[in-house]
Amino acid sequence: RDDLDPELLRFLGEILLLRRPGSAETELALRFQQTSGPVMAKGVEDTAFYNYNRLVALNEVGGDPGTFGRSVNEWHRVNEEAQAKWPRAMLATSTHDTKRSEDVRARISLLSEIPDEWSAAVARWSAINERHRTGDLPDRNAEYLLYQTLVGAWPLDAGRALQFVEKASKEAKAYTSWINPAPEYDAALRDFVTGALGDRVFLADLEDFVAPLIEPGRINSLAQLLLKLTVPGVPDVYQGTELWDLSLVDPDNRRPVDYARRATLLDEIAAMSPSAAWARADEGAPKLLVLTKALGVRARRPEWFDQRATYRGLDAAGAKAEHVVAYARAESVVAVVPRLMLRLGGEWADTTIDLPPGQWRDELSATGALSGAVRVADLLVELPVALLSRDA
Repeated sequence: RDDLDPELLRFLGEILLLRRPGSAETELALRFQQTSGPVMAKGVEDTAFYNYNRLVALNEVGGDPGTFGRSVNEWHRVNEEAQAKWPRAMLATSTHDTKRSEDVRARISLLSEIPDEWSAAVARWSAINERHRTGDLPDRNAEYLLYQTLVGAWPLDAGRALQFVEKASKEAKAYTSWINPAPEYDAALRDFVTGALGDRVFLADLEDFVAPLIEPGRINSLAQLLLKLTVPGVPDVYQGTELWDLSLVDPDNRRPVDYARRATLLDEIAAMSPSAAWARADEGAPKLLVLTKALGVRARRPEWFDQRATYRGLDAAGAKAEHVVAYARAESVVAVVPRLMLRLGGEWADTTIDLPPGQWRDELSATGALSGAVRVADLLVELPVALLSRDA
C-alpha cells in the first residue's frame, strides 16, 4: 500500500505488537485480535474457499489452497518443528466446521494424480448435463464444485447435494448470498443439481469413474489416520469418523451418529485379524481397527509420543521409495504409510525401509521378528499401513 504513509503503518504495527504501552494502545491491539479471527473465517474460509475450486480437498479450515502438497522431506521438517515447539497441539482432520470430512478429502485428493482422466470426465459430464442448465446458469465454477463434491462424497442423494450447493453458493457470494439472494440463480442451481442427479446417463458415468477410487481413497484415509495418531501433537477424533464418514459441511457433518453400530463393531474387531477387517472394509472395520490399535499403543506407552519424545524421518530405498512415508518416534515406534496410491498401482517392487536397531513387531498384524531392511510389500501385506513397536 504505497498510497499510505509507511510511518503510519510502522506505528500501527508497533501498537499491534504491544511495543507501545498505554491503555488506549492495548485496547486497540485487543480489538484487532478479536476482529482478525472473524475476518479470516468469513473473508477467506467462508468466501474465497467457496470460489477457488481448483482442488477443493485443499480448501479446508486452517488450510492454504495455494500450497499444492509438499515433499516427504519437507513434511518431516514440519513435524520436527512441531515436536520442538508445539508437541501438545491438537491434530484434527474433521470437526463440526470442516467443509468436507477427512474421508471425502482423502478421495478427492486422488484427482491430483489423474488430471487427464479427470479433465475428460468433467468434459463428458458437462456435455451430458447441458440440458439441465437454465440458459447460462448456473456458472461453470459451481458446476465444477458439484462434480468434485459428488466424486468425494458418492453415494450422495439429491437432498444432501442440494443442501451443500445452496450453502456453498450463498457463502461464495459470487451470484447470490444469504443477505442478497438471487431467486433466478438459486432456482437454476437447484434445477441443475436435481436434473443431474436424476439423469441415468450421467449417474452411470459418474459411478464408473468413482468405483476405482473407492479403495485408494480408503487407503489414503487410513494413512491420514495413522499419521494423525502418531506424529507430534494430540490427535482428535470427531464424532462419527471412527468409521468411514463421507459428510460435507454443516449441517451434514452434524447428523446423528450410530454409536450402537460402532460399539458392536468395536467388540468384534478385538478378535479380528487385519485381513478380516479389510474384508469388511465397506463397514469401516479397517479404520476402527487402526484407530483402536494406535490409541492402545499411545495409552500403554505415552512417553513415546509426549513432549520429550523424538521424531525422526526414515528413508525408503527402491523403485517406489517416493510412495513411502515412514518415521520413528522415540526410536521405539515406527509408522509406515503409502502415498500417491494411483501412481503406485499396488506394486511395491524392491522398495525397503531401514528400521532402527532392534527387533520390531507390527501392532496391527502382530507380525514379529522384524529388523534391518524390511520390504514394504511384506509390511503392508495385510493392511495398507503399519505401526511397529520395538520389542523389549
